[in-house]
Amino acid sequence: MALDVGTGSGRLALELAPRCRRVIGLDRDAAAIEEARARADRVGLTNVEFVVLDAEAGEYAAFAPDLISAHLCMSDAIIERAGRALAPGAGLGFVAFHEDHWLETGRRSRFAYDGAQIERVLAESGFAVGHLEVDRDVRRFGSVEEGLAAAIALQERWKTDGRWFRYVKFLEAGGRTLTRSHLVCFARRR
Repeated sequence: MALDVGTGSGRLALELAPRCRRVIGLDRDAAAIEEARARADRVGLTNVEFVVLDAEAGEYAAFAPDLISAHLCMSDAIIERAGRALAPGAGLGFVAFHEDHWLETGRRSRFAYDGAQIERVLAESGFAVGHLEVDRDVRRFGSVEEGLAAAIALQERWKTDGRWFRYVKFLEAGGRTLTRSHLVCFARRR
């Protein structure tokens, strides 16, 4: 059984469903869970279930997973819970924000990790890393306008935490990049 933590609208859970006997997607956003259920119904998947649960507060052991996945939903609390829920040899696969993600904004996400940090957290929760890589994409722009256009969808969210103004300042000072950077990891419970 696969457990998709932070499933959102169920994209990863629905991709896993044809490859697994059962998939459960967890998310604290009830509206996203409803959308995930509707998506599963539309494509006729019957081995997928979606549950409203805060991934950083709830426990996973009752689901008895063989695999836990997470896409851009990772924290120390999630890793700790996965360590308690998975049996030795079971896997945890995830994509997390890397420390360089949106580095031009001058503000590291509280959910971002560097390689050494993620290895330490995984080891503390009983995992052995089998694969760890950084997937980085640096977009380059010829003008301030191109840089702003590339980040316009993030404007409202970034304004609330101050990133937008830092990014604009970076562009006005001659910066012409926007970095997306993720850690891709697979670890097994020892």
